[in-house]
Amino acid sequence: MNEKFFDLKKEKQERMINASLKIFARNGYQYASTDEIVKEAGISKGLLFHYFGSKLGLYTFLADYCVRYMKMEISNLSGKETDYFAILKDIEAAKLSALKNFPYLQQYLSTMEKETDSEAFKATSKQRSSLATIYQDIMKKADYANFCADADSKRVVKMMDMMLKSLMIEEMKSNAFKPEHYYAEAVKYIDMMGKLVKK
Repeated sequence: MNEKFFDLKKEKQERMINASLKIFARNGYQYASTDEIVKEAGISKGLLFHYFGSKLGLYTFLADYCVRYMKMEISNLSGKETDYFAILKDIEAAKLSALKNFPYLQQYLSTMEKETDSEAFKATSKQRSSLATIYQDIMKKADYANFCADADSKRVVKMMDMMLKSLMIEEMKSNAFKPEHYYAEAVKYIDMMGKLVKK
């Protein structure tokens, strides 16, 4: 992590992080412009490069920061839930907490997962692997015993993952994105699917 950057005032740190997350999340690494980032953050390009060295340095810093931040939010969960749908709701609650401070965090992480620029993809392989492990560890506790006999748990899990990611993308298209609204919608879908597949 970049220790010099953390000497800045918290408000300035968050402004720079949020501006960078927004531009990378919307454009991907290759098409994200540092000119757009500094304009959004209200800082000079010299200051950006002073702290991160390069566009790739900034991108990998964000990857590390976001994964650590999500790990911290998820570590606050009770860890007592075993019902698959209850665990999903806990994860969405952790995302909500993160999104209140960093509205583009989840969209950035999703963009990072399918990054097409080989240099950026390679530079963030450790962070992608770490994030996947965090979610896998939580899901190890999930119990599917209360699923209906004809509800294939692997397909249900895949379907829920796709649905929640699509919902996030849809909600983020709004210029007035509200994390609380996304969370409320996500919970409705989770509860609905829970009623459909449980015995």
